[in-house]
Amino acid sequence: MLWLVMELSLQLLNPFWPAGYKGIDVRAQSPLKVGSDCQTPTATTPSSKLPDYFETTLGWYAGPTATGESPWLAQTNAAPFAGVSYIPNTPLETQAPISGNKHGRNVFERLGHMSPYFPNPRGFGVHEYPIPLGANVTWLNMVHRHGSRYPEVGGNELRLARKLTEAKGKFQAHGALSFLNDWRNVLGAEILVPVGKQQLFDSGTLHYYQYGHLYPNDGSRIIARTTTQRRMLESAEYFMAGFFGLGWTQNATLELVIESKGFNNTLAGYNACNRTSWDMGGKTAREWAEVYLLDAHERIRSNIQGDLDWTLSDTYSAQALCAYETVAVGFSHWCSLFTYEEWEAFEYSLDIAFAAGTGFLSPVGRAIGIGYVQEVLARMQHHVLSSPTAQINTTLDNNTVTFPTHQALNFDFSHDSNIISILVAFGLTQFAEYLPPTRILPDREFVMAYIEPFAGRLDIEVIQAPAPINPNRSVAIDKLYENGPPTSYVHFVLNQRTVPLGRSLKECGERDDGWCEMNTFFGVQKMQVEKAEFEWACFGDYEMPEYGVVRDGRPPKKE
Repeated sequence: MLWLVMELSLQLLNPFWPAGYKGIDVRAQSPLKVGSDCQTPTATTPSSKLPDYFETTLGWYAGPTATGESPWLAQTNAAPFAGVSYIPNTPLETQAPISGNKHGRNVFERLGHMSPYFPNPRGFGVHEYPIPLGANVTWLNMVHRHGSRYPEVGGNELRLARKLTEAKGKFQAHGALSFLNDWRNVLGAEILVPVGKQQLFDSGTLHYYQYGHLYPNDGSRIIARTTTQRRMLESAEYFMAGFFGLGWTQNATLELVIESKGFNNTLAGYNACNRTSWDMGGKTAREWAEVYLLDAHERIRSNIQGDLDWTLSDTYSAQALCAYETVAVGFSHWCSLFTYEEWEAFEYSLDIAFAAGTGFLSPVGRAIGIGYVQEVLARMQHHVLSSPTAQINTTLDNNTVTFPTHQALNFDFSHDSNIISILVAFGLTQFAEYLPPTRILPDREFVMAYIEPFAGRLDIEVIQAPAPINPNRSVAIDKLYENGPPTSYVHFVLNQRTVPLGRSLKECGERDDGWCEMNTFFGVQKMQVEKAEFEWACFGDYEMPEYGVVRDGRPPKKE
């Protein structure tokens, strides 16, 4: 009955609805599925007669939205510590003294996907080159992670917080752990924290400086896409405000794609995949935690007396609380409990979890991201997507109103694990290395803090040149262009640093600038789509392999 009421209501609201529309295109043809990690959607009166995918006030599938207490850094900060802050003019206090820290290194770049945004300091193995005189950036596709947030409702961080709250007065903490005697949980859940909003606004401003010329300025509005989760919607809104200003709704329309289990949504592709390898990733990360955390665990336990059963899992969660408290209220006592080496090992545990969860070490790594890859290729080649491939929502992607095909600025907002899978689906094998769970691989490319920190983003540019550009960019200016016809190139920029496409996609060649000739890129990506084996990976009847068996983001071959 609820489904019928919703469908009738949406049809009444939407004079532009495609004929015969039957709700969001779902692989499983079942009505209104709500995942266990989502709240039951509540309908509200829309503010205008817009199609629901352009209506940002309905509040459906917004996910949990628990707000934490307001920050009070002037009162709660044990700083100022000596030294320069992590980022000039930042609201976060990141000069906490860390044992073993040398050469000005900072643990807030060692927090994996929980790191506040920073550009990759070492790059991805290629120099950055300017656009040659006469060539132009003519097209952009950006996929952006949401900003810093509170922990997830079902996460171990909030479980530890509840455990400590329930044990209040039953234990006594000493030494570096003395703060626990008066500690209380001030965290909310799931939604953006203040600095997370700032990250997206700042990114929007940066992208305007980079790509503002691509906006048509002809009175039309571009379509930008996000999901229905509240942190996703607000991330998109803050980005748009940074790019266009507070009147951004005159320049862009936000399209909301339902984020819930069973719904086709390339911005959360795992929801349309019946298989997952997160258990394998979590199990392997725990194995590593049992190696590197033993000393820290004993230090913490030795400073607690009374009725508090402090486990190794609690010690691990305490490291995550450092990350979440810092972005929520500006400072956390948890951070100084661990040495710099233990923070490096913590980051490595998160690298393992994501590599096995949705990366190249996952049997569904390619499948989860392949729908988005197909959307990018369709945008580049100016056509809609009509066939039900992967987790693509064909109701939206087969309609130029909701999937513009000649838009020079394309802004999408997604999640960390989904963007990791997008990189895998594009075939960027420089991130495919095996991460042993017994020791840190020091020079690895797959570093979550560099790839997908909070507010991480992938910018895909198309560059048009009047002639082929010399792959040796260090040549004299008069030799920069080679003889030949006008040529277009594809350029991947991950967190403001070039990803060299030729390093992973050999057909692109060994170019100094990391670009790939556009037609070559299309040919390579056709093969990547086939490699993903979406149906088999997401719906095949195969036994989940052990960690390390998968190295290419797809499951073992069907026998």
